[in-house]
Amino acid sequence: MAFQIAPSILAADFLHLEKDIQLVNTCGDVIHLDVMDGTFVPNISFGFSVIDHIAKIATAPMDVHLMVVHPEKWFEKLASNGVQMCSFHWEAAKRNCSKNIDAIHALGMKAGIAINPDIPVEKLFPYIGKADYFLIMSVFAGFGGQKFIYESIDRVARLKAEIEKRGAKAIIEIDGGIGEANAAAVSEAGVELAVAGSSVYGAADPAQAIAKIREAGLSAQK
Repeated sequence: MAFQIAPSILAADFLHLEKDIQLVNTCGDVIHLDVMDGTFVPNISFGFSVIDHIAKIATAPMDVHLMVVHPEKWFEKLASNGVQMCSFHWEAAKRNCSKNIDAIHALGMKAGIAINPDIPVEKLFPYIGKADYFLIMSVFAGFGGQKFIYESIDRVARLKAEIEKRGAKAIIEIDGGIGEANAAAVSEAGVELAVAGSSVYGAADPAQAIAKIREAGLSAQK
């Protein structure tokens, strides 16, 4: 099982954004982009004009997490930017989850479904075998710098067990409060892609922070 790091651009220095994107290109595995609409979540992050520019210099895969009420409106735009991974929230899509997955696949992207900590992880089970990945929020979507919710580890483990029980293939991604201290625990539970924001961009040496989080996660698999 892999353990990759997706630094969250939400925590980057927007006055020197190119530098922080190049950091991910050289030291990280995936560029994580949080898009918020101020309605599904109370905050607003950045829009597609920013993603347009990031796409020009990104060599690492781009992973967009849509925290919006109508995610389906933006799939084509993201595909045109060369985004490889696109996730939307179960809470926003509900009955349209399968339809959204098909739409994302038709555009050549990997499809993911995200859920907040107050949504039963079992809500994702019907989409095992359909979605390429599942994003477990270990904080509530909408703000960076929140503390990790430890119950998320059990949620990951239950999802991982169900994926294996069905003989399916799907990556489990986690986002919120991830750092060197809990990387081993989430990796052991079944996480393969860890989003890290403040723990990377708030570190004195972001490149070293990425390496330490990755090493901690991989150590749990030995």
